[in-house]
Amino acid sequence: MESSTVNWRKSSRCASNACVEVAKVDGGIMVRDSKNPERTPLVFTPEEWSAFVEGVNQGEFSF
Repeated sequence: MESSTVNWRKSSRCASNACVEVAKVDGGIMVRDSKNPERTPLVFTPEEWSAFVEGVNQGEFSF
């Protein structure tokens, strides 16, 4: 899917143009760097994205 034709979202806490953006597309979730929107986004399956979100909610990525 062409990344320029999807509805990109970023956190309401993003105070600059240097944030991660996500977009839900058929078959998964795309993730890109808002500073470089022309670069190819990463694409995750729904299962991969769910596992990531669960890890964030459980604090697996906290330092």
